[in-house]
Amino acid sequence: MSELLATKQPGEHVITRWLSHGHPVWLVLYASMAAFLTYTCMYAYRKPFSVATFESMPQWLGFLDFKVALILSQVLGYLLSKFIGIKVVSEMTASKRAITIVALVLGSELALIAFALSPAPYNVLFLFLNGLPLGMIWGLVFSFLEGRKYTEILGAVLSVTFIVASGWVRTVGKWLLVEVQVPEIWMPAVTGAIFTLPFLCCVFFLSKTPLPNQEDVSLRHKRVPMDARARWSFFISCAPGILCLVLSFLLFTGLRDFRDNFSAEIWTALGYGQEPGIFAYAGIRIALIVLVALGLMVLIKDNVKAFFSNQGFILFGCGLLGLSTLLFETQHIGGKTWMVLLGAGLYIAYIPYNCFLFDRLVSSVGVTANAGFLIYLADSAGYLGSVGILLYRTFATPDISWLTFFIQLCYLVAIAGAALVVASFIYFMGFFRRQRAINLSHTTS
Repeated sequence: MSELLATKQPGEHVITRWLSHGHPVWLVLYASMAAFLTYTCMYAYRKPFSVATFESMPQWLGFLDFKVALILSQVLGYLLSKFIGIKVVSEMTASKRAITIVALVLGSELALIAFALSPAPYNVLFLFLNGLPLGMIWGLVFSFLEGRKYTEILGAVLSVTFIVASGWVRTVGKWLLVEVQVPEIWMPAVTGAIFTLPFLCCVFFLSKTPLPNQEDVSLRHKRVPMDARARWSFFISCAPGILCLVLSFLLFTGLRDFRDNFSAEIWTALGYGQEPGIFAYAGIRIALIVLVALGLMVLIKDNVKAFFSNQGFILFGCGLLGLSTLLFETQHIGGKTWMVLLGAGLYIAYIPYNCFLFDRLVSSVGVTANAGFLIYLADSAGYLGSVGILLYRTFATPDISWLTFFIQLCYLVAIAGAALVVASFIYFMGFFRRQRAINLSHTTS
């Protein structure tokens, strides 16, 4: 350690230098854990309110259930954040990522405090302000990991937060309600406060992750901020394929968000509503399945093959999602097993978009860009799907039970999502074939 302190460059932290010159396994362990814990802490500011029922609260505007209004308000803020993130995340420089993450998350906690202090139903507005900054956190955290030789491993660990973090923080929220007797209105802010110090520590350690080295750049291409012209140029070069992927992600995000926001109602319908640990139970089992399946993607060195393999994994997830729902409906499996298998299928289909799929696409096309642009382009569409499904359930099918609507949604997403991914697969097969032909003609001329 003394040698590192003596030889480090001005302004370079000793942790960064140690990771830069040490064995790659230490970088993988360090960066994946720092990113995982940072994003896990973020969930403490977004998801705990969903375990409360708010049954004593008045309807919003006299006709909308208070909890539905809260979810819709936060999702609208999150949706707007994704559109803002197309510009902010894709243009963000490495030096500003950490402080931006801290400012956005602490701003969301202030919104939760204001939510508790303000009278209902007018405090619904503060859930919009809570969601508005949080939608950019994923892209900023993943920016520390993209464009590396081991991005699949790093991304696989980070992606587990989608599965387990929500369950963990909702378990904390349920514990505060049931055991500590924290009022429902204050529970979201108290949960966030519990996680604030761990969050700040995690962001500090994440900020010390070194930039990609020369080997990373040679394998995955250099990742740089993208201005509006660069974003448009990249999009238009393969727009039909990107649009198919974005539309499929719209469906997966809508189902994933509906399952997340109304998991308490779904578990209650299945007979497990009084078990606080049920959220973590399902999350941990789903995470193990998904982590092993997607972590294996790092073994594929060729970027084009890895890109198509990612699409294959998405199709496998669609199949698991639809088949497990059919087995549950025909009473071949129970409710717990269904929720685990369904969740595994959904996240196997959902997670590649947030890490591996677009990272490999950037590397395959061979341009100097970043995956953040494509991730946020897809995410902005994804949360349009989330809002659309919630509005449809609320106003078009108010008399259908949560469980029945959820089952119908699972079938729709499995079939339509798979069709869109197949269309994308066919398009990109032709795209890369044409690209190889052009490269070959330039080589021989």
